[in-house]
Amino acid sequence: MRAMVLAAGLGTRLRPLTDHQPKALVEVGGRTLLDITLGRLRAAGVSEVIINVHHFAEMILHYLRINNNFGMRIEISREEVLLDTGGGLKKAGWFFTEGGTDEPFILHNVDVISAIDLERMVERHKQRGALSTMAVQERETARYLLFDERMQLCGRRVGRDGEAEMVRQALAFTGIHVISPRMIGMMTEEGVFSIIPTYLRLAGVGEKIFGFRADEYYWRDLGKLSELQQAEDDWRKKLFV
Repeated sequence: MRAMVLAAGLGTRLRPLTDHQPKALVEVGGRTLLDITLGRLRAAGVSEVIINVHHFAEMILHYLRINNNFGMRIEISREEVLLDTGGGLKKAGWFFTEGGTDEPFILHNVDVISAIDLERMVERHKQRGALSTMAVQERETARYLLFDERMQLCGRRVGRDGEAEMVRQALAFTGIHVISPRMIGMMTEEGVFSIIPTYLRLAGVGEKIFGFRADEYYWRDLGKLSELQQAEDDWRKKLFV
């Protein structure tokens, strides 16, 4: 199985830790975020990975070399300009369509730590014949995604306010996706773009963009220093490995 790790971001909210290194090499529990992410993917059966890089890219390449690519096939997608999730995936799309495979792949933010069952998520994706499956949770966020009773994506909402929904569920995205390679050819957007509008456009024409409820699993976004410190505490409590 293949995967993409999104590691190109500047990590500005983690300064000063990212003033002289990429966020992918920031450590939690004595391990870098990249090591933790690759370990999770490897445990889920992933053997081939592409990583997008931009900020301190050469440091990431050196880190991979001295660790023998962690025993995986690893390709690099360099971004001279940050392309956001959608643009980054589209640029790296060749990696998931080579050989004509239809095997779904995982797209994972490097600054997300979780205990989400990736194998179960992939299996659910296959069972539904989905184009994309997003791990989502019921928690507070500034940007909610809306899902119907079948967990099909049907919209989004900014902030807490909004009409009460009889059918639609407002859930928070975790930064972890399972995607079918055929979606690459459906990404008509160009340049720098978020993947969420792409999902909403495709869902609007009947494509199967589903949510995977991950409420039961540990999850933390390490975008801020306070979250990084909390993750250190969580690691000591063995809430994740």
